[in-house]
Amino acid sequence: MRFSTLFFIMFFIFSGVASQENIWTLEGCMQYAVENSSKIYKQLAKNTITAQNYKESVGNLLPSLNAGSSVYFNFGRQLDPETNNYNNINSFSNSYSIYSSLNLFSGLSGINSLKMQKVNKLRGVEELQEIKDIVAYETMEAYLNVLYIKEIYKLAGLQLEESRRSLEQIKKMEQLGIKGSPDVAELTAKEAADNYNLTKQKNQLTIAMIKLKEKMNYPFDKDIELSEYEDLQSIQKTTETADNIYEKALSSYSRVLSAAYSLKSSNLAYNVSKGYLFPKLSVEAGYSTGFSRYMDGSTFYDPFKEQMKNRQGYYIGFSLSVPIFNGFYYSANLKRNKQNFMIAQYEYDEILYSIYSEIEQAVADMNGQADAYIQAQKQVEAMKLAHSANQKKYDQGLISAIELTTSSNRLLSAQIEEINAKYMFWLKYKLVKYYKGESFVN
Repeated sequence: MRFSTLFFIMFFIFSGVASQENIWTLEGCMQYAVENSSKIYKQLAKNTITAQNYKESVGNLLPSLNAGSSVYFNFGRQLDPETNNYNNINSFSNSYSIYSSLNLFSGLSGINSLKMQKVNKLRGVEELQEIKDIVAYETMEAYLNVLYIKEIYKLAGLQLEESRRSLEQIKKMEQLGIKGSPDVAELTAKEAADNYNLTKQKNQLTIAMIKLKEKMNYPFDKDIELSEYEDLQSIQKTTETADNIYEKALSSYSRVLSAAYSLKSSNLAYNVSKGYLFPKLSVEAGYSTGFSRYMDGSTFYDPFKEQMKNRQGYYIGFSLSVPIFNGFYYSANLKRNKQNFMIAQYEYDEILYSIYSEIEQAVADMNGQADAYIQAQKQVEAMKLAHSANQKKYDQGLISAIELTTSSNRLLSAQIEEINAKYMFWLKYKLVKYYKGESFVN
């Protein structure tokens, strides 16, 4: 008996722990979304390409080194390399070479290209962080929306229960002759309307959950249970101004840093195109040797090792290339990159202005929702007292069923406004903290 009792106790304990482990917090949902987002994997692939471009630009500044070998079988009339006489003997020849070249000067285009690819790598890192932040924010928005509709759904259920109790009460009062059929009809209509509203909120909750799974890239055939948002405790306005938050965002916000790197990259691309207009100076050096023999069955030829030694040759040379006319390619490329740099400058200024506007709006929304929540709380308390008084008046026959229904709907509307202000505040609160440099996910 003791063993069975202990077994059931342990079963319920571990069942409770297991169920808690399957409950998703806001941080867990955002982390899952970031780890499973296809947008992030696409950006990672782009960053890999950028890293290879940087590696290639480094290699362009280094000397190239190549080796080669060739084999020839000659048939018919040919020149004897030893006697300079022509003969008709078939021959075999084999040559080997190794050579290297280095670009000495090309208008600093190689160095600027290296700098540009390095900046592009840094921009890719910030773009990846920006995508992570967007995915996390959209997930947080969907998560809080689910919690919001959950609370609305609970209110709709309580409203329906109250309507059913009032309907049962009015029916009994009708039987006693205290109330008439119009009152019964009015509360019957209210009960039907509340039942419809409950069904509507249930469908809204299902849709909100589907959208959350979509943002998380979570399997649609699996259920997900959310925990209540534990940070909903103290709601108050911020004392920081948009200017102070904007100054912090300039040094930490990934969108600002990405735009700055994009502007710098455009400037370096313009410098690269200017370098193509300068003369190009390069040096090349090499080594070669070979072996040959007649294919007449004769053994009278120098051994392979001796020929390889005697035929060794070295060379070094310099080349200078001056661009004079190339079908307007270099000049067109220069003008094109100059305009791209100007476009990047305008886009950078627009982004900074847009970010300041977003921060200003976020701060205003956060403070506005804090005020709205405080007022909504007071309104709910007042509506509760008023509705309780109206319920007593109705029982005493002092007001009609229509007035009671209006009182109930006003209370429900005030409660919905309170819930909406609460979740909107926390959404804007998280956004303001993000602008100040705090990431949505670690």
